[in-house]
Amino acid sequence: MNNAEKRQNAAALLAILNEADEQDWLEAKSLRDDTSRSILETVCSLSNEPGLRGGVILLGVAENKTGDTPRYFADGVDDPDKAQLDLATQCKCVFNSPIYPTIKVEKIGGKAVLRVVVDEQPYGRKPVYFKKEGLPKGAYRRIGSADLVATEEDLWRFYEDPESKYDETPVRCSSISDVDERAVQRYRQMRKKVDPEAVELEYETPELLSALGCTSKENPQELNMAGVLLFGNELAIKRACARARVDYIRILGNDWHAVADQFDAVDTYAPVFLMVDKLLSIIYGELTTRHRFHSDSIQPETENFPVEVMREAIVNMLMHRDYRHGQYTQIIRYNNRIEICNSGCSLKPDDMLGMKGSVTRNDTIARICHDTKLAEAKGSGIERMWRKMVEAGLSRPTMESDRMAATFTIRLLLCHFLDEDTLDWLKRFVAYDLNDNQRTALVFLREVGAIDAVAYQQLTGCKPKLVAKELAGIKDQGLMIQKGRARGTYYIPSGSLEESIEDEKRKRRSQSQAVTSTPQAVTGTPQAVTGTPQTVTGAPPNENITSLPEALLKELGELKQRTPPQKMKDLVLRLCEVRPMTRDDLMFYLKRGSTTIDNYIALMLGKELDYLYPMMIHHPRQAYVPLGFHHHHEGTAT
Repeated sequence: MNNAEKRQNAAALLAILNEADEQDWLEAKSLRDDTSRSILETVCSLSNEPGLRGGVILLGVAENKTGDTPRYFADGVDDPDKAQLDLATQCKCVFNSPIYPTIKVEKIGGKAVLRVVVDEQPYGRKPVYFKKEGLPKGAYRRIGSADLVATEEDLWRFYEDPESKYDETPVRCSSISDVDERAVQRYRQMRKKVDPEAVELEYETPELLSALGCTSKENPQELNMAGVLLFGNELAIKRACARARVDYIRILGNDWHAVADQFDAVDTYAPVFLMVDKLLSIIYGELTTRHRFHSDSIQPETENFPVEVMREAIVNMLMHRDYRHGQYTQIIRYNNRIEICNSGCSLKPDDMLGMKGSVTRNDTIARICHDTKLAEAKGSGIERMWRKMVEAGLSRPTMESDRMAATFTIRLLLCHFLDEDTLDWLKRFVAYDLNDNQRTALVFLREVGAIDAVAYQQLTGCKPKLVAKELAGIKDQGLMIQKGRARGTYYIPSGSLEESIEDEKRKRRSQSQAVTSTPQAVTGTPQAVTGTPQTVTGAPPNENITSLPEALLKELGELKQRTPPQKMKDLVLRLCEVRPMTRDDLMFYLKRGSTTIDNYIALMLGKELDYLYPMMIHHPRQAYVPLGFHHHHEGTAT
């Protein structure tokens, strides 16, 4: 939440609720329906959630659940003075650390409404929790528009000192001998181009690393994490930070799950100053040419994909990555796009992605990357990527930050939006009243399968105030169907658009089948991955239940209403091990409501569970798989 959002009056906030529903920073509560406990849980979660910067609660606003409009309306607070006093007293007394929200009484349609502004608490005062319940169950996090009980694993986020950066952490038992001199030499070459007179260029390697802040403050002969990640040899990186690996995965198709048994993979460990060029050589080994299918042959053509864009994406991936708690980074090359799924959500709000200004997770690594021009000037990298892609006739990159799963995904479509095939396909919609932005969204839907407001804004450069209107324009013409709520809202193709997309897919398959030669292998001749994951049957749960193991079926049949949480988590995991399970699947098998299932999913994501489609969290066919499902090739790929 930014300062402008904090300053909006209650009437403006009510308009936001009716336009976009509840947000991670905005909540509506009716004193006639909501309990004081519910209100305090929201106060707790807004005080705790890292990077959210607090939020606003509108007390005296109810939700109309009959489907009539407006959906949210002011039902009023009967005694504003008493309501203020009660809330202020509870916020001061029930938590381990007193909370002092800003409470204002405002009028909407003649009815009193309380606008309650809750600030995020600083480091040292987190986590905020209910004193009587203790930790972790007394603490709450704000995920989307929900207040979720914190887990033991969540607590590190509250205790972590934002001023103490992980890349400054000393790496015990390391030394200058762990440095890869090729990386140091690469640094010297790049730094000299930027500033030939830079004084550090005169230093020997030990003094250079110390001057750059890549050694321990207590022991200059010992590397810190930045020193290892930027300049360390492969063995040192594996020893100090095994999760620093980057996987390049080549999928033969446009969908991960549909062809999960048809991919190659290359696992890469290298210091940052060598990793960038190493990954670029692998990726551009495939991107130098593209193969277009004609009626009776394949013809190679130059792929006009700007190298600057891919370099900037890779550098940003390595520079902003969460090396402490994350999983391996994946660069997934589909036939029609490249997706980079990185560990660590964005430290900037979603609606500020691409805007000038940078918030760094690894200060030392970021500073050195900027000093050598390995990375662009602070905050301008994404903007430059957008410009270069448009100049090349490609769509703007889209980005997705997921704070619950702690991941950041950037998506680069490889298809040219103005090529002959695409223009021919778009002619099918000439009768519709669509502008260029909306036509671009149709192509995105064709390639990815779903779109949301953030992706639309990034893809088209549309002004934020027009995004909802333009998406509604496509939906109202019957080309899209709206799914989800609030920030979880996304759109999928309607019947008519889906039919057109399927026609295009059949055309592509027909062209592909005319070709007998197989696609080129990934540079580096990786071996095929073994141990492929199971496929989704696609059948609804009630038609597929007999495919479950007999022992699991028996346990599900004996499931009682009161079941220990650990037992429920075990059943969720075992179901997802059989096949990817959607939210509705889990509700069916476990005989639990959506709120209960959502809570278990939130508790297990990133620990026991992963998304089936991590590249698009709000994918219309999103399901959940065991953690490690996407890394089942580990140890078998070369």
